[in-house]
Amino acid sequence: MRIKKAAVLGSGVMGSGIAAHLANVGIPTLLLDIVPKELTDEEQAKGWTLEHKQVRNRIVNQAVQRLLKQKPAPLMSKENLALIEVGNFEDDFHRLSECDWIIEVVVERLDVKKSVFEKVDEVRKQGSIVSSNTSGISIEAMAEGRSEDFKKHFLGTHFFNPPRYLKLLEVIPTKHTDPEVVAFMKQFGENVLGKGVVLAKDTPNFIANRIGTYGLLVTVREMMKGGYSVGEVDSVTGPLIGRPKSATFRTLDVVGLDTFIHVANNVFEKVEGEEKEVFAVPSFMKTMVEKGWLGSKSGQGFFYKKGKDIFELNYETLEYEPTKKLKAPSVEMSKQAKGTANKLKALVYANDRAGQLLWNILSPTLLYSAELLGEIADDIVAIDRAMKWGFGWELGPFETWDAIGVKQSIEKMKAEGRQVPSWVEEMLASGHETFYKREHGYVSYYDRGQYKPVEENEKVIHIQRLKEQKGVIKKNSGASLIDLGDDVALLEFHSPNNAIGLDIIQMINYALEEVDRNYKGLVIGNQGKNFCVGANLAMILMEAQDDNYFEIEMVVRQFQQAMMNIKYSSKPVVAAPFAMTLGGGTEICLPTSRIQAAAETYMGLVEVGVGLIPGGGGNKELYIKYLNGMPNGVEFDLQKVANKVFETIAMAKVSTSAAEARELNFLNAQDGVSINSDHLIYDAKQAVLALYESGYKPPVRKKIPVVGETGYATLLLGAQGMYHSGYISEHDLKIAKKLAYVIAGGSVPYGTEVDEQYLLDLEREAFLSLVGEPKTQARMQHMLLKGKPLRN
Repeated sequence: MRIKKAAVLGSGVMGSGIAAHLANVGIPTLLLDIVPKELTDEEQAKGWTLEHKQVRNRIVNQAVQRLLKQKPAPLMSKENLALIEVGNFEDDFHRLSECDWIIEVVVERLDVKKSVFEKVDEVRKQGSIVSSNTSGISIEAMAEGRSEDFKKHFLGTHFFNPPRYLKLLEVIPTKHTDPEVVAFMKQFGENVLGKGVVLAKDTPNFIANRIGTYGLLVTVREMMKGGYSVGEVDSVTGPLIGRPKSATFRTLDVVGLDTFIHVANNVFEKVEGEEKEVFAVPSFMKTMVEKGWLGSKSGQGFFYKKGKDIFELNYETLEYEPTKKLKAPSVEMSKQAKGTANKLKALVYANDRAGQLLWNILSPTLLYSAELLGEIADDIVAIDRAMKWGFGWELGPFETWDAIGVKQSIEKMKAEGRQVPSWVEEMLASGHETFYKREHGYVSYYDRGQYKPVEENEKVIHIQRLKEQKGVIKKNSGASLIDLGDDVALLEFHSPNNAIGLDIIQMINYALEEVDRNYKGLVIGNQGKNFCVGANLAMILMEAQDDNYFEIEMVVRQFQQAMMNIKYSSKPVVAAPFAMTLGGGTEICLPTSRIQAAAETYMGLVEVGVGLIPGGGGNKELYIKYLNGMPNGVEFDLQKVANKVFETIAMAKVSTSAAEARELNFLNAQDGVSINSDHLIYDAKQAVLALYESGYKPPVRKKIPVVGETGYATLLLGAQGMYHSGYISEHDLKIAKKLAYVIAGGSVPYGTEVDEQYLLDLEREAFLSLVGEPKTQARMQHMLLKGKPLRN
């Protein structure tokens, strides 16, 4: 089975988002929707009729235009739009015969979906996969009356919104779906679409929405029962307990209250008893929908922003009030605790307002998850992964249960008269006290009386587990060197924010020596929140304020030398950046033999924002990367290259994806992109092995042509124009002059070929002179305190 071309039926927010993500991974996609029944005023003014092609495709064309404006961007690069072809259900439906995968994303009504699938069945080619992106309608019911080949190749593929960013893909087979199709979609979802795939049962709302909606409604109920405010609830149901910043009510505002109520009603109509009571939406929420207070899309919901102030809704009076936070001793205690598991433990057993609220939210949600085992999914791993990948929980329900102590929590639940599912009781009775066991880096989960290994895609490498299994070759406070297997080593950063200091520089040099002696190559990567946000700014500022420029000069020189050691290493070095890869993080990637970037990599040389220029060779390496991208034997304008590099660094341009990083020349044609971030370290390791097996030789040290004095003057023209127009400050202009001098190669004639060390010396001198500037120090301090640039 192969998917060379896909079709998406329905171009709403979800349908167009799925089409965008298919384009992101390189799959040509046909996007279809209905034909409009009426002309717009604009179309009438142009003299068009309902038969005009632009009119017939208007709905899809508008959806495609929205893709370019949406935030966060559904497309990883605007160029990906070329892979989306538009059409409509009447003129282009026959073209579904060209497609290997047809995804239905029309309105959430069974009758409409069935009628669409009847037409699909008539035109699809035998063996093509057909799926529905429904968030809760029965997959089995949709396939009724369809041909045998259709039923064999039909299943649910429930993406989460926005499809580019949310990891979860629930795959829901029916009793007729060919097991080979299910296995293929799981592999395809993980390896090509970059998703975390879970197999779900064909039940209302599947896994994540079933438990997530239940948890949200339990939270609303507890808020009303305990007299908490919307802001108080959000202050303790977000990062404090390992949940997203949007916590409870901000999440509802983002999702849209109308959408949430539709999802809740999906379950309400299909269940009985106590469960039905929980899924009954409180009347104040229905009133909010009547008033049009749907959340972000309508400008107000549970929260309302006026100027810079944010107000919360009082659900009793339906008036907005200043936002409140829940203050309690347990909240302060949990902030001191390390790790989500310890924070949770400090909170849920506390006998204060925060502890009582969180216990009353968590305990029913954990019990509900346990009750649904077997009904919504076959094992606890699928449930935990669905909640982590779909709702951004750091710990799934069963991992949370392990964190707070299964035995202790069940004693409390029973004392309160709560019903504990019999299988959990049996687990405890047989002497097992956790849902997961972790031994020597291997994880197993409890399943019907025994522990089974957690199955994972072969491309998933957990660095922490690797360290538990194999130990560490060498470590210091900033980094560790680890054996990745197959004679490849991994250099992992683990300083605060993975910021680069002397400890990391020392480990880079040690790693290169060790790899030269005993390994085929090196991967530089980690599994922190970000790859690396740059140099240790606090250390540089402290030394500068103490006038300790000798110390700063020594660190910058050592950093530059370490980057040169990476570049000219006798063995291949592959960087594996992801998320924030800023400043020094980008400087570490640029000299490597190859970059294997995660699709979501935000790369840029941003030092200008703190009043500096790159100091670790970044200016030189980006310039060389541009030069190396020029076709051999073809004359090109050296000034244009210098202009482009100057503009990228002076404007602190940051890519919003790996595709954009390629457009900004941080990545070149040889560098790779991993769509699934869980496969990044594996892919980087394969890149090292491929380079080694092909007889890797380090680059030959060459002189670099520069634009010199005349080029320097050209570079400054734009910056001076911006200064005189009031766009940049006097200090910005000073930084621009230093940067231009470095990129131009100093006071030499145009076209002079200079040594790399000469450019590094220029860069270091410029960096040190800027560090001494009071306005630069003010910028550095502001960034450290406020986390955003100061324009002075």
